[in-house]
Amino acid sequence: MPDGTPDEGLVLGLEGTAWNLSAALFGDDLVALHSAPYVPPKGGIHPREAAQHHASMMKEIVSRVLTEPDRVRAVAFSQGPGLGPSLRTVATAARALSIALGVPLVGVNHCVAHVEIGRWATGFSDPIVLYASGANTQVLGYLNGRYRIFGETLDIGLGNALDKFARGHDLPHPGGPIIEQLAREGDYIDLPYTVKGMDLAFSGLVSAAQESAAKLENACAGLQETAFAMCVEVTERALAHAGKDEVLLVGGVGANARLQEMLRIMCEDRGAAFAVPERTFLGDNGAMIAYTGKVMLEHGVTLTLDESQIRPGFRADEVEVVWREEEPGEIFAAGPHDGGVARGAEAVVKIREAEVIKHRTSKHYRNPALDRRLITERTRAEARLIAHARRAGVPTPVIRDVTADTIVMERVEGEVLKYVTRPENIRLAGEAVGRLHGAGIVHGDLTTSNMIVRDGQCVLIDFGLASTSPEVEARGVDLHVFFQTLKSTTENFEELKAAFVEGYAGAFGGAEEVLSREHEVELRGRYL
Repeated sequence: MPDGTPDEGLVLGLEGTAWNLSAALFGDDLVALHSAPYVPPKGGIHPREAAQHHASMMKEIVSRVLTEPDRVRAVAFSQGPGLGPSLRTVATAARALSIALGVPLVGVNHCVAHVEIGRWATGFSDPIVLYASGANTQVLGYLNGRYRIFGETLDIGLGNALDKFARGHDLPHPGGPIIEQLAREGDYIDLPYTVKGMDLAFSGLVSAAQESAAKLENACAGLQETAFAMCVEVTERALAHAGKDEVLLVGGVGANARLQEMLRIMCEDRGAAFAVPERTFLGDNGAMIAYTGKVMLEHGVTLTLDESQIRPGFRADEVEVVWREEEPGEIFAAGPHDGGVARGAEAVVKIREAEVIKHRTSKHYRNPALDRRLITERTRAEARLIAHARRAGVPTPVIRDVTADTIVMERVEGEVLKYVTRPENIRLAGEAVGRLHGAGIVHGDLTTSNMIVRDGQCVLIDFGLASTSPEVEARGVDLHVFFQTLKSTTENFEELKAAFVEGYAGAFGGAEEVLSREHEVELRGRYL
């Protein structure tokens, strides 16, 4: 359908990627919405049973919303990501309805739909988005025609992590609401905290919480505070890196009041706006599919029947966001520093004539005990590993003084890599990282914000998440963090990646194995 199609008609949207079957009609506003969730009698979601539920309830939910079939101009459906059997059931129904009504099909990416209904419901235009649901946990931002993924879970989604813990304690599904309730009655306990640049992992946290000898309420409090702090930290890191000023929370886990509170506090501290859609639009729902389908239809994005296959691993950054093609989604709107003071995601850096004072500030959104622990651990580790890397020939600043929360180091004169992402500079970054990995150190936060080009070298800074590790996996994740950041913030990613690989391979003899592992990390399924 050509651009400029009038929108008096309605779009029927079908959602059924996992446990919730939902249908909606959208015109200029939401016209109708009806859902029929699958609730397992015990334990988690079984894909085949969920699909059977969807098949048995499809006629009822469609008939509840399809009261004006003559006004329907398209049928939109969740094409992926999600559970294969559930997706197939919904796609089959969408095809049948498209044929019966004589209207086009629109295949909608489930993750993008969460973002778009969130933007519509809140009025936000260009936010950093924390998308937290059962199978998905991602931080996204728009740039040049696509939603770029700044960071994501490296194992399971946040909602699934909470459900897994709940199943281990015979709590009902979904686990999030009961964990939220129990956490209010408990006290925080220390649990593993796993952030790798803008990526995170929840499996170790869940296992430790399951095995904890603490009473259930305290384990819930520790699990929730730790997991949410991880999510807010990576969201703040993306916000600082991108220079944007809006944060949007979407996805089913976004209904949690404590997660909303933590994000709101972080945004207030940074002077950013925060919003979360009303609960109707947070969990999986047909309205988000219908609305996004409507926007896509207006810009000529439809499918033939032959193109309507489901895509269980459909990633948000694969979608061409043609309905926002006039918006650049500018990254790096903020300058490198203002008046000699730079504020990153976790520290304030005072820039003097010959030295830099990096002070880790307290995060008011974090539990005080967790906050103190992270500040102390990261400050000590950073100073130690910067010195270790320097002795191994890696370009790093000279450390001059260290306290529990502050490092004084030499001022590195040069240009921050994120402002000068030319191939020759990215090649220098590859050389520096190769030497770092050759010394047995993984940086943990390899972004273009943490590299400074100076005198034909790339100086690595901000070792707050660094550690020593001989493992190929840790090095592969390190590169994955860098490539993901590069891809989310540049237009010529493949050229820049090739330049980095050239420099990395020239400086590190184990490069081939690490690059192979990075590719494995990239390909790992991060959905159910």
